[in-house]
Amino acid sequence: MSADFRNNLDNYQSRYPEETSRVDLFRSLLSLPDAFCRTCSPGHFTASALILDSSKTRVLLVEHRKLGFWVQPGGHADGETHLENVASREVEEETGISEFLSENSILDLDIHPIPARKDEAAHYHYDVRYLFIANPALPLILSNESTDLRWIAVEGLKDFTREESMFRMLKKAGALSDVGPSGITRR
Repeated sequence: MSADFRNNLDNYQSRYPEETSRVDLFRSLLSLPDAFCRTCSPGHFTASALILDSSKTRVLLVEHRKLGFWVQPGGHADGETHLENVASREVEEETGISEFLSENSILDLDIHPIPARKDEAAHYHYDVRYLFIANPALPLILSNESTDLRWIAVEGLKDFTREESMFRMLKKAGALSDVGPSGITRR
């Protein structure tokens, strides 16, 4: 396991001390030998990226084919322990964008349940999220994992998702001053 990831968790905890219990859950997952593989039960690491334009007024989202709702690009680590690399790979695979700026630090941590499907048991994704800044003029390529892909005005996000973690990420990224699906206030 990379000492960089442990250091990034420490840095994240110092910025968000109110999330210590969540950080501790991520640290405890690190003790499992297959934490970066899909085989790890009851959960495993994933990585994703909140992609904003340079003015932080638009966010790039994908409509996930299997789940049927709008999310940030991301996916399984599949054995890769450098999770920012995983997020980069997933952004390129799911959007076609390979040019972006990164803050090189964890933006957000989220643990969310994945329901059982015919070929896998219910489990948890321990998602490590990063902030990427990209140019909306770059061409987008829709992957077979999604049914749609588009830049969405931050102020109109509530029309696409009510997911609290999305609003939490936007607040941490400095795109919102007041968060919540019922009302969005720009900084």
